[in-house]
Amino acid sequence: MTISTPIFLDHILYKQTNIAPAVTSMSSSFPTNTSLLELHLMGIPGLQYLHLWISIPFCIMYLVTLVGNCTILYVIKADPSLHLPMFLFLSMLAVIDLVMSTSITPKMLGIFWFHSTTISLGACLTQMYFVHAFSAVESGVLVAMAFDRYVAICHPLQYLSILTSPVVVVIGLATLLRAVVFMTPLTFQIRCLPLCGPAIVGHSYCEHMAVLRLSCEDAAFSSTYSLSISTCVVSFDSLLIAISYVLILRAVLGLSSPQARKKAFGTCVSHFCIMALYYIPGLLSMYMERYHQELPPHIQVLLADLYLLIPPAFNPLIYGIRTKQIRDGAHRVISRRRPMAGGIGSGLQGPRLGLMKTKSIP
Repeated sequence: MTISTPIFLDHILYKQTNIAPAVTSMSSSFPTNTSLLELHLMGIPGLQYLHLWISIPFCIMYLVTLVGNCTILYVIKADPSLHLPMFLFLSMLAVIDLVMSTSITPKMLGIFWFHSTTISLGACLTQMYFVHAFSAVESGVLVAMAFDRYVAICHPLQYLSILTSPVVVVIGLATLLRAVVFMTPLTFQIRCLPLCGPAIVGHSYCEHMAVLRLSCEDAAFSSTYSLSISTCVVSFDSLLIAISYVLILRAVLGLSSPQARKKAFGTCVSHFCIMALYYIPGLLSMYMERYHQELPPHIQVLLADLYLLIPPAFNPLIYGIRTKQIRDGAHRVISRRRPMAGGIGSGLQGPRLGLMKTKSIP
C-alpha cells in the first residue's frame, strides 16, 4: 500500500515528537549526533501534491544538463584545435555542472516520483559538501572565464603567453582549494553538532541552513559563518567579473565594425544573464532562509533548486552551442567519424560482392 508523502511525514513527525525528550536527554549526556542516523527530505514543502508535475521540468533540465555538458566535454577532447585556455575553463565548468546536478537531482526525482524521502546522515552531509563546495568552485571558474575573455579581447597578441597551460592548471587548483578551505568547516560544524528530532529537513536536498535547524544547541555561529562566507565569495567574484566585462565592453565599443560590436555585445549580455541566474537566486534563497522566515517555505526551496538546476542546463547552450569554435569543432568531429563509418561499410561490402561474383562464375 502506497503512503502519501504528507501523511508519511506527519507520521514521522508524530513519532519524533513523542521521543524528543529522550533524544534531548541523550544528547545532553553524549554531545554527538548519533541520535539521528537518518533524515527525511520533504521535497518542496506545501507543494507535495504538485511533486509529479514539478518533476517534469526538473527532469528535462537534468537531461539537458547531462547531454549538453557531456557533448561539450567530448567535442573539446576529440578536437585538438579546441585545446585552448578558453575551452579548458569551459571543460571545468561542464564537469562542475555535472557533479552539482547529479549530487541533488536523482534524489530529488526519487522524492517526487517514489516518495523516497529517507537519506542517511552520512549521505546528507556528503551531498551538502558537494553542493556548497562545487558552487564555490563554479563561482571561481566563472571569474576565470571572464578573465580569459578579457585577455582574449583586450590583449589578443599576448593571449597564449599569458594563459599558458600551467597558469590554467594553477587557476583551476586555486578555485578548488578556495572552495575546500571555505566550505569544509560548514560540513564539519554540523557533523560536530548534536541533532535532535523530528528528523525532517524542510527542503528537497540537504541544504546547510535547513539541516542546521535540527541542531539541539545554538547554531548561530554556523549560520553566520555560512552567510558571511557565501556573501564574501559572491561579492568578490561578482566584482571581478563586473570589472572584466566593463573593460571588455570598453574595448568592444572601440571596434570599427558595427557588426563586430553587435556580436561582441550580444555575447557579453548573454554571459551576464547566465551569471545573474547563478548568483541572484542563490543569495536570495540564503537571505530569505535567514531573515524572511515568514515567507512561504516553497518559495525559498524553489529558489534554491532553480539556482542549482537552471545554470547547469543553460551553460552548455550559452558557452557552447552559441560559440562558433564549438560548433565548428562538433562538425569536424562528426565529419571525421563519417568517413570512418563509410570505410568500415565498404570494407564489409567488398568481400561480400567478391563472394557473389565468385559464385556466379561457372
